[in-house]
Amino acid sequence: MGADRVFAYGAAAGLLGDLLLGDPRRGHPVAVFGRAAGAVERVLWRDHRGWGALHTAVCAGGAVALGAVAQRVVRPSAAASVALTAAATWAVVGGTSLSREARAVGRALQAGDVEAARTRLPHLCGRDPQALDADGIARAVVESVAENTSDAVVGALVWGAVAGVPGLLGFRAVNTLDAMVGHKSARYRRYGWASARLDDVAGWPGARLTAVLAAVAGGDPEGAVRAWRVDAAKHPSPNAGPVEASFAGALGVRLGGTLSYGGRVEHRPVLNAEGRTVEVGDIERAVGLSRRVGWLALGASAAAALLRGRVARRPGSSS
Repeated sequence: MGADRVFAYGAAAGLLGDLLLGDPRRGHPVAVFGRAAGAVERVLWRDHRGWGALHTAVCAGGAVALGAVAQRVVRPSAAASVALTAAATWAVVGGTSLSREARAVGRALQAGDVEAARTRLPHLCGRDPQALDADGIARAVVESVAENTSDAVVGALVWGAVAGVPGLLGFRAVNTLDAMVGHKSARYRRYGWASARLDDVAGWPGARLTAVLAAVAGGDPEGAVRAWRVDAAKHPSPNAGPVEASFAGALGVRLGGTLSYGGRVEHRPVLNAEGRTVEVGDIERAVGLSRRVGWLALGASAAAALLRGRVARRPGSSS
């Protein structure tokens, strides 16, 4: 069985596994990687970009190497190859956990329990929950659902289609490193620079595919494309901008504006200014859109892998 079909079957099984099982409560492979990366950081940390780049290379390179070795070991068996791809896909995608956490906040808001929603919000994003009212919490959830659809689902599938298991593990490693050290705190402004820049590069194709699919799967394709075209570049993140703008247009809501991270207030541009204020019910709409985008991304990634494999098998192909 070719690598193209191995990815298509394995990724479909892995995404279905995530839908049915979600993430394990303990011993999640991403958490194991995070602990290992933390141990490497304790050894390497210096307030210097070069040492941060070494940290990124060791951790992300180790994940890619592990995936390459495992893929090579199981290559003689088609069944084992599909199973490995399925396990890797399940380990790196997080669509079910994303939906579960978003809905938990939404249920608290629906019940009028803003304090419970504030308590739950840090499971989903890094906003300062005490600085948010009910509408602000709902907006934060919708923005997080949009951004994490790209980071936790679509981006991994894209790189899996490109590079198989090493691509799946490598993308998730890069994304996790960015979450750990890629922010602009005093400790990580220089040390986390390489991780943040690599995450921008790795996330670029998945973010654009997510924006396209949100326009296709949302309720207002024209509005999604318009918001993406007009507002995406205003966002400080080159990848979150297209995703959040497209989600905002597709859902007919306004995103962006003032927010607070770690006691630091940021005034971000409004995305889709023509939309209405986010309401609690929009959380479920955003979760539904995220789900549709994830499955469409699986179809697009699998189709791309199969097409590439077909071209490679043509007589006279250089491969």
